[in-house]
Formats: sequence, structure tokens, C-alpha cells
Amino acid sequence: MSFDRFSGPVWSLFRIAIGVLFLCHGAAGVFGLFGGHRGSGEALPMGSWPNWWAAVIQVVGGALVVAGLATRPAALLASGSMAYAYFVVHQPEGLLPLNNGGVTSALYAWAFLAIAALGAGPWSVDGLLNRRRVDEGVTPVPVGVRDAA
Repeated sequence: MSFDRFSGPVWSLFRIAIGVLFLCHGAAGVFGLFGGHRGSGEALPMGSWPNWWAAVIQVVGGALVVAGLATRPAALLASGSMAYAYFVVHQPEGLLPLNNGGVTSALYAWAFLAIAALGAGPWSVDGLLNRRRVDEGVTPVPVGVRDAA
């Protein structure tokens, strides 16, 4: 039995799960939801650098990644913002993520880089748009893992 047929749907579920978690972090910062920024119960002050802007990237980028719309650029921006958070905020506190509190930032940076590289997968708006292009006879744009599945 081959498990290859599950790669597209599992990749799509991975993308959706990562996007939802990222969106929740942003919603905590921008709107004060889910206990607010770092459990403060409050939203970040509007326009504060860099935290509020990072939270906006998390909300918008997370929503786009969940939907699978403009997935590659949204994931690349999200990956870059998390790499920035890791190297500017966490890495100066210690070499290893386990020692500097940067595990979440590092995992998000790598997960979003993988999503940017591999695409949205079949369960996505990008995938739906590509299927429409194929039906209309237009050359499709690659959307990622197991496009043909």
C-alpha cells in the first residue's frame, strides 16, 4: 500500500494548522484575543514597532496561508518575520533555541520556509485557481506537493 496519495492532503492540513496557529498569535497582539499579547489580556499599542507590525503580519499572513491564497509570498514574509524575531529577540540571549526561548520563532521560520518552497497543496484557493486554469486550457502555476493528486 502506497501512502503517496495522502501527501497532498496531509501537506494541506499541515499548512492550515500552521496558518491557524500563526493567525492566533497575531489576533492576540492586534485584537487582544486569546488572552492578549503574551497573556497580558490586552492588544499591543497600534503602530508600535516591531511588535504590532509583527502581529499584523501574523494575522494577514496566517489568514492567507490558511486559505492557501498567495501562499508562497505570504509564507515567505511570515518566515522572514520569524527569522527576524529569532535573530534579533532570542538569539542574543543564548546560542540554542532551547536556551533562549526562541523555539516557536525558529519552528515558524522553518515551517513557513517549507510552505513557501513547496506551495499550498491541493486543498487551497491557489490549487482551485490552478484547476480552473487547466480547465480553461491555460498553463497552470505550480502550487506544490502532489499537484497532480
